Amino acid sequence: MTSFTVSQIAEALGADLFGDGSVRIERAAEPADAGEADLALAMDPKYADGLAQGQARAAMLWRGADWQALGLKAAIVVPRPRYAMSGLTQMLDPGPGIAPGIHASCVIDPTALIGAGAAIGPFVAIGPKVRIGRNARIASHVSIAEGTRIGDDALIHSGARIGRAVQIGARFIAQPGAVIGADGFSFVTPEKSRAEVARETMGDAGDTQAQSWTRIHSLGSVVLGDDIEVGSNACIDAGTIRPTRIGDGTKIDNQVHVAHNCEVGRDCLFAGQVGIAGSVKIGDNVILGGQVGVVDNISLGDGVVAGGGTVILSNVPAGRVLLGYPAVKMETHVETYKAIRRLPRLAQQVADLQKAVSKPGQSD
Repeated sequence: MTSFTVSQIAEALGADLFGDGSVRIERAAEPADAGEADLALAMDPKYADGLAQGQARAAMLWRGADWQALGLKAAIVVPRPRYAMSGLTQMLDPGPGIAPGIHASCVIDPTALIGAGAAIGPFVAIGPKVRIGRNARIASHVSIAEGTRIGDDALIHSGARIGRAVQIGARFIAQPGAVIGADGFSFVTPEKSRAEVARETMGDAGDTQAQSWTRIHSLGSVVLGDDIEVGSNACIDAGTIRPTRIGDGTKIDNQVHVAHNCEVGRDCLFAGQVGIAGSVKIGDNVILGGQVGVVDNISLGDGVVAGGGTVILSNVPAGRVLLGYPAVKMETHVETYKAIRRLPRLAQQVADLQKAVSKPGQSD
């Protein structure tokens, strides 16, 4: 097991070190569960009692903590604890156990090119004319279809599916079961469908006849930038003619769906179960909380933030913070919610007033 000294960890994190920097660390742990080889994560005073319950010799502490009074031999103090967690977990994460080289059970087309330093696990299928960059780590049962290109330092976990002609940048991470480049959900009827008529008339489908659906095939594939992460069972659909595009640094959580023809900017963050319909244009640094829904053919400006469960039905200007269904400014939603909670009391007051008016001259 790989271990680090407290001094090495502090230097890597740019943190302040106190005490014995030679103490060796193998894991991170919550204070009450920490053993002698663990770095206890007690970055708030409320975790101080946990340190007394555990056996940690070293801890990451809040600024101003008296590490000696807490019974520690060494301490690390960081200015922004959660950001420090990113560096610490990167140091301590061994990653998936994929043996170097290409497993004998893989099926790799002779025209595919695999970069130097690859580690490819069992039962991986790689199609014709695929190009995979250097130092790729590909776990078992991954499939990569024909014509796809993936940049250097990719990490693709078990069971991920990457469709044909997908273009992916460097340092890509796909969690188990992610699907990139499946066909978009595009179907059409010979005449206007009931859905089209209802949308045009805002609810009146008239006497539109029932029709069968005909597929519109997806020819546009997917283009992903650098440093993109895609969560477990997330799906990014191929475009119809032009590709679905996602910008550098965007992070996509589990069970997120990005539909065909979407254009997503840089450094966006989509939490679990976000659903984005087709042909949506999303700016840079947009954050969508869990279960946010976005209807098709609208745009979200740079820096938009939508809280969990928000349903976005129209264009959103840059910088807007949203909440609710339908989405409104967060402060408007909060005031509306407060008003809804007051409705039973207001209804009772109105009933009392009606009673008083209907019986003049009487009092309770």
